[in-house]
Amino acid sequence: MLLFHIFLAFFISNLLGYGGGPASIPLMFDPIYKYGWMSGGELSNMLALANALPGPIATKIAAYVGYSVGSWPGFILALAATVLPSAIALIVLLRIIRRFRQSPVMKGMTLAVQPVIAVMMLVLTYKIGADGIHAIGLVQSLVIAAISLVALTKLKWHPAFLIAAAFVYGGLVIPHI
Repeated sequence: MLLFHIFLAFFISNLLGYGGGPASIPLMFDPIYKYGWMSGGELSNMLALANALPGPIATKIAAYVGYSVGSWPGFILALAATVLPSAIALIVLLRIIRRFRQSPVMKGMTLAVQPVIAVMMLVLTYKIGADGIHAIGLVQSLVIAAISLVALTKLKWHPAFLIAAAFVYGGLVIPHI
């Protein structure tokens, strides 16, 4: 039954995750919390690691969670559930999109989904931020967030460099505080 839940959780998440991996993350985290497969801290660490590694984030999350919960069968099922919706939808919908590309209905549908995805990302940000504040404190969390904001927006740093810097800071500074 566990393997079925792993497959179903990632299949539904990626079937409904309009906008790619980042849009699927909140949908993936819901069953992970629901079934208690990982704690909030473990999820935050896994998300940071997944962002630091190259490749699509949804497949990295699925692989990590699938393996940690269901060993190799869980790994394989989680990855298949993550890749299949996109592959099938791409093949089927490509023909439809080409046919109705200029339709105002098609344009309206894609524009209407964007605010929903933005809210889902805000909720995920709140959950992860709350875990960080609980783990390292409000002041350090705000300082790290401010530095990250400046580095991303003003200095145009690549997110991987920020994640690597946070790993170094977390490994060298936080244990000694």
